[in-house]
Amino acid sequence: SVNLSQMDAIACFNLSHYELCFPQLNSSCRRTKRPHTEAVLIYILLSSISLLTATLNLLVIISISHFKQLHTPTNLLLLSLAVSDFFVGIIMSFQILLTDGCWFLGDLICSLFFILDFIVTSASVGTMVLISVDRYVAICIPLHYSTKITVRGVTICVCLCWVCSILYNGLIMNDNLKQPGRHNSCSGECVIVINHIAGVADLILTFTGPVTVIIVLYIRVFGVAVSQARAMRSHIAAVTLQRSETVTAKKSELKAARTLGVVVIVFLTCLCPYYCSSLVGQNAMFGVTSVPFETWLFYFNSCLNPVIYAFCYPWFLKSIKLIVTFKILQPDSCRANIL
Repeated sequence: SVNLSQMDAIACFNLSHYELCFPQLNSSCRRTKRPHTEAVLIYILLSSISLLTATLNLLVIISISHFKQLHTPTNLLLLSLAVSDFFVGIIMSFQILLTDGCWFLGDLICSLFFILDFIVTSASVGTMVLISVDRYVAICIPLHYSTKITVRGVTICVCLCWVCSILYNGLIMNDNLKQPGRHNSCSGECVIVINHIAGVADLILTFTGPVTVIIVLYIRVFGVAVSQARAMRSHIAAVTLQRSETVTAKKSELKAARTLGVVVIVFLTCLCPYYCSSLVGQNAMFGVTSVPFETWLFYFNSCLNPVIYAFCYPWFLKSIKLIVTFKILQPDSCRANIL
């Protein structure tokens, strides 16, 4: 048994590690106290990741939007992904405020924060599905690619993806918008509740279903890509000029498939822990007063995508050079040859 003096010592030890978010309120939540050096390092690290994520994806957005040579169906999908990743960088700046466990921006902003987070997540997953379909058609049925995958068609699909994400997440978050903060247990908390049916539907529509489609399509893509690569190696010595052009085109498509395959694999690696943790501890309640590792891993994926482009797409490095040197402000810079 523990005597009273020991219990008092334990209570004092616990209280020494916490302080109130709002000292003037008896109903205030408690915030975690950290050593000054540790707190500074955490803020610098997370702020750097947030700034880098927003900056790199903004460069992708400017590059694809500005240069006409980059107005291709595949790049429009990358543009959609960059937009969602840019918003993730913005969301991360709000998450930094939560490292000590307190939310100071009010209940309405809390609900809007969650809606933006859910919309961006849904749009990212939807865009990944579209990227997988794009690569499937390009590699598996290349003769129909130019007719089935067009700039206009991809633009419509991307717009529908975002509109559906907004409407869907607005629907499942409707109750939390009507009465923001009604599920908070103390002042300084940010919690929303989604009913069980909506939670199951969300898990299927934004994780299980899309991930299954992505995996199935890319298994097929890589199977065909491997067989095409073997065929090209076996006939490379006896090609004509016309055949050489065809081989070059195929190599370009295979390289794009590999690059986007890396993007998809990294995305799934960062996404699965996030949803699996939600699935294991699924109680339809989500709080942002504590930010677990898997959430930051999911957000960090948005910083990795532009880095992958920089290593795999020469046009991205060329466009960055033109942007940072302000040469994109010159007349007809949108028609510059960067491929």
